[in-house]
Amino acid sequence: MCGAPDSPLGSARAFPPLCFKLRTGFFLLLLGGTRRERHPPRSRRCPRVRPARPQPRRQKPKMLTRKIKLWDINAHITCRLCSGYLIDATTVTECLHTFCRSCLVKYLEENNTCPTCRIVIHQSHPLQYIGHDRTMQDIVYKLVPGLQEAEMRKQREFYHKLGMEVPGDIKGETCSAKQHLDPHRNGETKADDSSNKEAAEEKQEEDNDYHRSDEQVSICLECNSSKLRGLKRKWIRCSAQATVLHLKKFIAKKLNLSSFNELDILCNEEILGKDHTLKFVVVTRWRFKKAPLLLHYRPKMDLL
Repeated sequence: MCGAPDSPLGSARAFPPLCFKLRTGFFLLLLGGTRRERHPPRSRRCPRVRPARPQPRRQKPKMLTRKIKLWDINAHITCRLCSGYLIDATTVTECLHTFCRSCLVKYLEENNTCPTCRIVIHQSHPLQYIGHDRTMQDIVYKLVPGLQEAEMRKQREFYHKLGMEVPGDIKGETCSAKQHLDPHRNGETKADDSSNKEAAEEKQEEDNDYHRSDEQVSICLECNSSKLRGLKRKWIRCSAQATVLHLKKFIAKKLNLSSFNELDILCNEEILGKDHTLKFVVVTRWRFKKAPLLLHYRPKMDLL
């Protein structure tokens, strides 16, 4: 019989799903191989290039502002001798340490070394190697609120107590301090035309005044050497804010010298520094003596 179990045909027909699965898998394998041959795998060395995504713009870093307390910088704007804020700041030229002028002068009357680093300023004339530090004094006045006004007020009270007229330079500093600390809203000034005209007139008067309104000092200039001749008019009167350097230039011009640096000016046989004001000389060298201030000049001598 056709359907007998021992017949090979009958056994093949008895399992049709298995043959179908085998044939289907074989053909799928062939089709898959052809597809792979048509589309070979991409090499790893050539990756697919994707369009770059637009990145957000980087914002510029903002400037960081840090508030510093005045206590943190007190060590840099105070005097080591009096432990107060610097007044009339004076710097040692050898080591650049700064002190109050009055404190440093009193200290150098008995010492010749720097109070901070103990370096020798000069063996015999340490006062000649110190100078007024205007930059440092301006910084102190700007950092410490109310310090300049308090100092000007003390100086005015001092002159009123002695019955003396307040020097013009102190008045000028007081006015400039008020203008510097005058608050303005939104950067707009509320000055009228009349006030501007008055200020311009006052400024013009000050320019034409030539420091005549300042505190005046009478001086007698004597020659202390046979190599130089004396002045015809040795009695002069000038502003207390004039320096020794101004006197050197004046003497050099009157004596027709090639350079004012060839002169030394002395008070009580002590050489004066070029940056010393006449007011400073009177207070420190001529305190209990009567006017005029007696100064001597001579050719410059090299000090060992």
